[in-house]
Amino acid sequence: MRPLRVTAVLAVLAGLASVALSAETAHAAGPSVPLASPAHRPALATAHTAGRVQPDGQRVRYSWPGVYFEGRFRGTGVGVVLDDAANDYDVQIDGATVATLVTPGRTTYWVRDLRRGTHDVRLVKRTESPGASGAFGGFVAAPGGTILGRPAPRHRQIEFIGDSYTAGYGNTSDSRECDSAKLARTSNADVSFGALTARRLHADYQLNAFSGRGMVRNYNGIDPEVNFRTYYDRALLNVDGDVWRDPGTWRPQLVVVGLGINDFSTGINPGEPWTPETLVAAYRDAYHGFLDKLRARYGPRTTIVVSATYVYGTTAFADSARQVVQERNDRGDDRIRYWYYEESGLDYMGCDWHPSQHDHQVIADRLGAYIATLPLRW
Repeated sequence: MRPLRVTAVLAVLAGLASVALSAETAHAAGPSVPLASPAHRPALATAHTAGRVQPDGQRVRYSWPGVYFEGRFRGTGVGVVLDDAANDYDVQIDGATVATLVTPGRTTYWVRDLRRGTHDVRLVKRTESPGASGAFGGFVAAPGGTILGRPAPRHRQIEFIGDSYTAGYGNTSDSRECDSAKLARTSNADVSFGALTARRLHADYQLNAFSGRGMVRNYNGIDPEVNFRTYYDRALLNVDGDVWRDPGTWRPQLVVVGLGINDFSTGINPGEPWTPETLVAAYRDAYHGFLDKLRARYGPRTTIVVSATYVYGTTAFADSARQVVQERNDRGDDRIRYWYYEESGLDYMGCDWHPSQHDHQVIADRLGAYIATLPLRW
């Protein structure tokens, strides 16, 4: 990340955090009708998801970017039942995006006039919403059609943990200058490097990412009372104390962590409780604690990749992350690995000098090549 106009980035992050405040003016993109009920069945009775969701009656709620729902149907059309005035979504049929829903609100979005037959449908949340949650009510068949059984989960599972780079912050933007509205429209977690990598490997995945948050220090020292670890255990980011209840089906063979850009990319401000040395020490201690949590949760066979990348003007991120991994290896845990991806070949044309869609493709290529060298038990 190059040096940014800090005030501009802070304004965008503030807009991201308060995204729910503008929900009253949201509208649906494309043809829709008032909310339909999928025959009073639970939303996940016929839909597959690997994301962190929380049951809410017959529907499910969620906050993290990139959450997706997959189904199958027979007929000429399908409805997608949603209640979300804060996020954008892509609707995909048979692998192709047929609609982008911009803050659709409470609605059923219909895809019609398809070739009669059996089709796959996928709904994916493009955006972040730390200040709001969305709700999915299931898929509904068009007249004369039927929703088929829930697609089987994939055997391979990958969890991506990180910040704006992992979330796909402004990755489809045509310029680096973005206000909060442009950021929302041009952020697409479904073409982030994590989503691209997982789909190439035919893996289910989670993108547990929060822009502006660090392991111990957030971007430019904002919100010092919280950090990424404050939110990691939640299903709903906007609910204090919320805890995601794993249904027992999430056991990733691979976890990729990318936290540290926000800790080290801006100078320490007057009044912050850090010196460069104490920040590095706190970061390393917190990282060890976070790795302890992941290891306890997923067991000794899960491979955990600690990733780092270029940060303008400092090597503290890469040096500290590498040292954490070395210390874990020295303790006998050789399934914690270090991966650094260079800035060469990246244009950083996304919002606020973030990786562009091109860059996410490049990073996914590099990550895929690295994963191929790991002793994974898929």
